Amino acid sequence: MSMRRIAVAGVSLVVAVSVAGCSGGKSADGGKHPGSQGAGPSGNPPAGGAPAALQYGPGPQAKYTVQAQPAPGSCKYRYTTDKQPLPDPKCTPGALNPKVTQATLKETVCKSGYTATIRPPVSVTGPEKTANAKSYGYTGPMGDAEYDHLVSLVLGGDPDDPRNIWTEPPSPGHKQGGGPNNPKDGVEAKLSSAVCSGKVQLAAAQNAIATDWTTALAKLGLK
Repeated sequence: MSMRRIAVAGVSLVVAVSVAGCSGGKSADGGKHPGSQGAGPSGNPPAGGAPAALQYGPGPQAKYTVQAQPAPGSCKYRYTTDKQPLPDPKCTPGALNPKVTQATLKETVCKSGYTATIRPPVSVTGPEKTANAKSYGYTGPMGDAEYDHLVSLVLGGDPDDPRNIWTEPPSPGHKQGGGPNNPKDGVEAKLSSAVCSGKVQLAAAQNAIATDWTTALAKLGLK
C-alpha cells in the first residue's frame, strides 16, 4: 500500500472514532444529568420537576431507617439581618420527592392527608435530630428546635433525605422551653396553597424555599 493510501486510511479511522464517541450525546458517566444522582431507577428526574440546583432523594419508603448525618460541627447556621435562621447550603441544600411533580400534584401534595402517609416516624427522626444538632453545633433545648424539612413535604420535599432536613433553631422572640417558634411554617402553607391553586409552579416554589425561606413569598409575588 502506498504512503498516500495509508495516510487517507488513518484520517478516516480518526473521523469514525470521533463520530462514534459523540453519538447519542451521552456523557462519560452514562448520560446521567449531573444533578440527578439518586433520582430514581433511570437516574433521571421526572419531567417538569426540580430546578437544576435541587436533586431528587430516594422518596417515600415503606420502612424508614435512621440516616447518617454530617460530621459534628461541620455545618454552620446562617442568619438573615433580622436573625432568622437559615441552613448551611453545603449540608442542607434540599432534596426532592421524585413522586411529586407538576403533573402529579392532585394525587400527591394537593391531596388531603398525603403527607401523613409519607412522614417518617419519630423513632427514626428522633435519633436523626440528635445527630444533626451535633452537626450544626446546636446546644439549646432540643424541644425548642424543629427537625425541619427545608423543602417541606407539602412542597414535594424528600421525607428523609439528610440533605433536606436540619435542626432548625427557634426564631427571634421565642420563649425558652416553650417549644419551636418557626414562622417558616406559615410561609410553607402559603406556598402550598399557591402551588395547588395554580398560581405558582411547583419547581419555582421549591427553588424559592430552598434558597431562602424568608424571601420566598416576595420572590414569587405572594404575600
